Amino acid sequence: MSRFFKSFQYAIQGIKYNFSTQLNFKIHCLGFVFMNLTAYFLDFSLWEYIVCLILAALVFFAELMNTAIESVVDLSTKEYDDLAKIAKDCAAGAVLVLAICAIAVWGLIVFSKLNL
Repeated sequence: MSRFFKSFQYAIQGIKYNFSTQLNFKIHCLGFVFMNLTAYFLDFSLWEYIVCLILAALVFFAELMNTAIESVVDLSTKEYDDLAKIAKDCAAGAVLVLAICAIAVWGLIVFSKLNL
């Protein structure tokens, strides 16, 4: 069982690394707190909250994968390479697409609650 618990320890180290080194991960964490506050004060339904949680988890997942991809690319080449740039830019773009989607869904829920 110790190997099982070690795998959780490694995963937590990855999250800690992202939080301590990646500004965007911290921004996503602030967004997550803000989403939870608005969900509480605007009385999101269970389904509205579940949708927001799933989208937030996807954003965190994408940000973690982005860091992993960037690290592997940096490990593979120390010189500028067009393909390395494409890999890094596409990974960052994936995070951006998900974050915009999450904000849009959250915004639609908030606007419906505020009757805007």
